[in-house]
Amino acid sequence: MRIARFSLDGNVAFGVVEGDELDIIKGHPFADFERSGQKIPLDKVRLLPPVLPNKVVAVGRNYTEHARELGHTVPDRPVLFFKPSTSVIGPGDPIPYPSFSAEVHHEAELAVVIGRMCKEVPRERARDVVLGYTCANDVTARDVQRAEEQWARAKGFDGSCPLGPWVETELDPADVAVQCTVGGEQRQLGRTSEMVRSVEDLIVHITEAMTLLPGDVILTGTPAGVGPLGVGDEVAVTIEGIGTLTNKVVKRD
Repeated sequence: MRIARFSLDGNVAFGVVEGDELDIIKGHPFADFERSGQKIPLDKVRLLPPVLPNKVVAVGRNYTEHARELGHTVPDRPVLFFKPSTSVIGPGDPIPYPSFSAEVHHEAELAVVIGRMCKEVPRERARDVVLGYTCANDVTARDVQRAEEQWARAKGFDGSCPLGPWVETELDPADVAVQCTVGGEQRQLGRTSEMVRSVEDLIVHITEAMTLLPGDVILTGTPAGVGPLGVGDEVAVTIEGIGTLTNKVVKRD
């Protein structure tokens, strides 16, 4: 099932995507819900970020080749960092190029959307706390990341976390393709089977330390091939079984 969050005539709601239509649901996807039977063409609505996370927990260096391309080794434990809720944008929203950076990179990633409050999750129950999966772009000010020990500015600036276009609830995340194109040219292509640590491993590790809430998002890392973005570039993240998330880089006002 594909669940989208959308705006129509100033009203925000969730709906189930069926082909080129949305079936509006009663309530929200983090509890039992019913379909209203009221269907709207997808091209008549504005798709929003599929969730508004309390926090985005991101994982660095979770693909060996990506770690190598940046001159790093794979760490003994997952490298975790946060992206604030204000960094989240949706499909079609502009990515403002930060004024304090001259080297902004794309990072295509599989995103895990949490479906229920959870902590200290055992591995065998990790999938039970997941609502579904979506596409993400961990947009990074690479020069700032190199210059500053903490990654808050490099990874957390406004518009640095595009998510969408919807949440796919029936995906098996173990081995799906993750691709990024810029201006139609392929930059990244990998598979989640290449991740050093699986979705289950990451959920166990993260929830040992913190409580995850419904709508929280885990970014699972990016495959090799990260590279620069410039003003005017259209960047698209495509994940097998989910769809494509497209955003355009614009000059910051």
